[in-house]
Amino acid sequence: MRHRAYRGRMVYRTNGVGETGREYFSVTVQPDGTRTLRAQCEMDDDRLLRDVVITVDADWRPRDAFIRLTIEERLVGTSWFRFDGRVAEAEGWTAANGRFAQRLETADPVAFFGTHALHCDAWVAGRLLMHVGPPCDLAFVTYASSLLANGGSGPELIAVPPNFATVRNLGSETIDGPAGRFDTHHVRIEAHGIDHFDVWATGEDCLPVRLTSDVLNQSYELVEIEGDWR
Repeated sequence: MRHRAYRGRMVYRTNGVGETGREYFSVTVQPDGTRTLRAQCEMDDDRLLRDVVITVDADWRPRDAFIRLTIEERLVGTSWFRFDGRVAEAEGWTAANGRFAQRLETADPVAFFGTHALHCDAWVAGRLLMHVGPPCDLAFVTYASSLLANGGSGPELIAVPPNFATVRNLGSETIDGPAGRFDTHHVRIEAHGIDHFDVWATGEDCLPVRLTSDVLNQSYELVEIEGDWR
């Protein structure tokens, strides 16, 4: 086996309350740069459990994904997604709408798929770092599985409008946290008029170290990491 792998855990904290959720993750990276994330996301207040598997290529573009979502121990939906250049497809079932199939096309290649796994959000830094030129705001061709803040709908294929969000490179920053000290890339994801997320990701793997959300009044922090991450 020629792939390398790492795994860890992040903790969700609501300001003034304490731990309200967690995310267990594992990632495998193939020699050609293809990487697959497996994440188990738990949100205690909503009794939400999300299982995510997503693969991106060496350019951080999504290739395929699977999401299973339950709330209050009841299945909300389960869906499979595939991305091929300018084409995005989904097959799934949701409690709200039953069996469905989608096929959507965009003018430019799909750059990002929002699964509501924190680790996936940190991979936005990888896309941003590929930008040639001075730091600036960038808008990507993006799809999401849900537009709710907690990702508690669908999962289905939702085309995010080009002006819905931009990504800003805020430069390098050293972060001290429960898992140690890391030199990070600081990125801000601004969903205009809705929320903005600050993301601190480290290394060529864009490992998430810390994230914050203004609207949710939450912070998310890496507390455990092991394996061959870079």
